[in-house]
Amino acid sequence: MLRFSGNYSSPTRKENVLKLIYINFFYLYSRYKPDIPDDSQKYQNREEMPDYLEKTQMNCISCECKSPLFRLLSDEELEQVQKNRINVVFKPGETIRKQGTVMTHVISVNSGLAKLYLEGIEQRNAILRLVKPTNFIGGPGIYLDLMHHYTVTALMESSVCFIDIHVFKKIIKQNSLFAEEFIKDFSRNTLSAYNRLINLTQKQMPGRLSDTLLYLFNDIFQSNKFPMLVSKQDLADLSAMSKDSAVKVLREFQNDGIVKITDNEMELLDSVALKKISRIG
Repeated sequence: MLRFSGNYSSPTRKENVLKLIYINFFYLYSRYKPDIPDDSQKYQNREEMPDYLEKTQMNCISCECKSPLFRLLSDEELEQVQKNRINVVFKPGETIRKQGTVMTHVISVNSGLAKLYLEGIEQRNAILRLVKPTNFIGGPGIYLDLMHHYTVTALMESSVCFIDIHVFKKIIKQNSLFAEEFIKDFSRNTLSAYNRLINLTQKQMPGRLSDTLLYLFNDIFQSNKFPMLVSKQDLADLSAMSKDSAVKVLREFQNDGIVKITDNEMELLDSVALKKISRIG
């Protein structure tokens, strides 16, 4: 179970605590609850369903938002997931999971965008990656110590499913194809972290920030424009530099005609120049 401490006088903190209590209540309920009919079965498609049912009781078998990992499960296994999961919608800036807390669930992101980061010394964070739909969030704590080793925070309104970790581990044991793909997904994320580590430690600041921008343009938003959901502090945390340094390099990129920055979006004007800066570091 999660434990809470500190001052929760602000409305945002109160809302975060209520959501975490809700998740923990579901964890206990899912362990001991009786079989209850799924009201979503009364409806033939999502258009006919009331909003509250679409968000909380949409059947995992017919869900269009589930991670590709869960498409490898049988209907019986998906039914197990359905009975032991809960959907929560987070607002921008709210914490989805907190580094250092007990892991009771794994997470599947259905919609939105979130940042996954390590909380460092003196409130200096290192963003490991951004999480898009329909990514799956697990972590080494699943099989090591049942602890969260990083924090996940919503960058925009995000819908996620919390899946009971005991059910997840049970399915891992009984479905070898699912287990293999889970290991592949974990390995891809680990390899990406290795590549980022070598770039962050061996490139100068312009090279590091160019890597970050290419990552956002090509991998996350897949467009030459993206909305400013990612703050300048986030750009700095992705590039292992201070916010002041990130702002200075961004200004140089803008003055050189490489990017265009407004209050609402960033646009890539010269991809060749940005790739060249990334290459030479």
